[in-house]
Amino acid sequence: MRSVVIGEITVGYEDAGGYEDAGAWEEGHRNESGGEPLVLIHGHPFDRSMWRPQIAHFSRAGRRVIAPDLRGYGESSVVPGITPLETFARDIAGLLDHLGVERCVLGGLSMGGQIVMECYRLFPERIRGVVLADTFAAPETDEGKAGRRAMAERLLREGMAGYAQEVLDKMIAPSTIDSRPEVAAHVLGMMTGTPPEGAAAALRGRAERPDYRDLLTRMSVPALVVVGTEDAYTPVSDAHDLHQRIPDSTLAIIPEAAHMPNLEQEDDFNAALSTFLTTLPTPTSS
Repeated sequence: MRSVVIGEITVGYEDAGGYEDAGAWEEGHRNESGGEPLVLIHGHPFDRSMWRPQIAHFSRAGRRVIAPDLRGYGESSVVPGITPLETFARDIAGLLDHLGVERCVLGGLSMGGQIVMECYRLFPERIRGVVLADTFAAPETDEGKAGRRAMAERLLREGMAGYAQEVLDKMIAPSTIDSRPEVAAHVLGMMTGTPPEGAAAALRGRAERPDYRDLLTRMSVPALVVVGTEDAYTPVSDAHDLHQRIPDSTLAIIPEAAHMPNLEQEDDFNAALSTFLTTLPTPTSS
């Protein structure tokens, strides 16, 4: 695990791949032939380990893959209170500055996808392409705001364990739980390991998120929209909405997966992402 101080917090992150050979790895020299870095933002209430299959696959293929723990999650600092999506986005920008990454392909799942949208709102010039997995662009309803705030209070009061057990079969499909117990254990472990204070701060911030729907119609970079067929949180209809709004977008629907197709059906997810990455324009030297 690597970590860096960004502003007032410490951010834990993975930074793998993009090295030309073993000697370059030892010397720390990056190979640019794999394309611009792929930066992956996890959802709630997870951590960067949710991207293990993608980090392994794409780093072996020669692409630099960066996956941070968001503040309040994993091995990053916990900041109680409220964490707006803008704060998460500025943390990502700070990490990219530290790593010397000027432009990247930016992907996220669920809340991570909304953070990707916020990043595009704040610094579109740094983003060559986006990946929006199992997410949606609409603002929160009044009922939804109340629900997120109530859940924040519950997590602070009770901890993560009860909530994690309740939502496991929505985060991943029941068929995944039955056939791939190791994936179920990983997802449950991420949820129960999340600090309640961090999860609550994110819930409060997400309740106040902007409406990104108009922003998507003005997006000028290619986008990959991904969704699991069994996703109850962000159903296929939400993915169709994103796909229809973004001028240059591709839709990938992953069968036999719920809210986390990148873990449940990693081969299908990786294939869709690989195809998308190969269609991106080749970076030009400045």
